[in-house]
Amino acid sequence: MNIAVVDAGGNLLAFERMEDAWLGSIDISIKKAWTSRAFNITTQDLASHSQSGNQFFGIHASNDGKVMIFAGGIPIKQDGQVVGAIGVSGGSGDQDHDVAHAGSAAY
Repeated sequence: MNIAVVDAGGNLLAFERMEDAWLGSIDISIKKAWTSRAFNITTQDLASHSQSGNQFFGIHASNDGKVMIFAGGIPIKQDGQVVGAIGVSGGSGDQDHDVAHAGSAAY
């Protein structure tokens, strides 16, 4: 797993890469965190809204390709306000989402 945490401005605060985690997932985890903060939605939910015919179709092509539309990004909230986000990549979509959820819940 690669795990990235961003602040309210989408800036990288923390990053951790487990030994032997996929190198390609480094960038993906950071972009999942950024996407989740940029739109204040889980990337899993954004994925469902961005399918052909849905309201956000094509959003993945915005922001110079920085938007990730698969599970693993979750906003971090404090007192109902989004204060950052966590992005996880390196497992299946369900695994990434579960790890991100655990991280956001720990905050």
